[in-house]
Amino acid sequence: MLAVNFTTLRDNMKTYMDKITDDYETMIITRKDNKNIVMLSEESYNNMMENIHVMGNKSNYDWLTESKTQLENGMVSMHDLFEVGADE
Repeated sequence: MLAVNFTTLRDNMKTYMDKITDDYETMIITRKDNKNIVMLSEESYNNMMENIHVMGNKSNYDWLTESKTQLENGMVSMHDLFEVGADE
């Protein structure tokens, strides 16, 4: 996580924005009176919101937890995939 003050960010906006998007960094922009701002890429934001949605639903969370447990315990099976033509 990066932390810069507003003036430094303003003077180097493109550099910091590139670092946030290219390196998946999160940045805290420090301001007076502790009115700080967090800056992150749209991709990181969307991932975070999706995780909140999935993990916020108890049935989804329970299903994911059970699936993880099954995987860790070797309860998996392999299947061949068959391609189906458009006319079938």
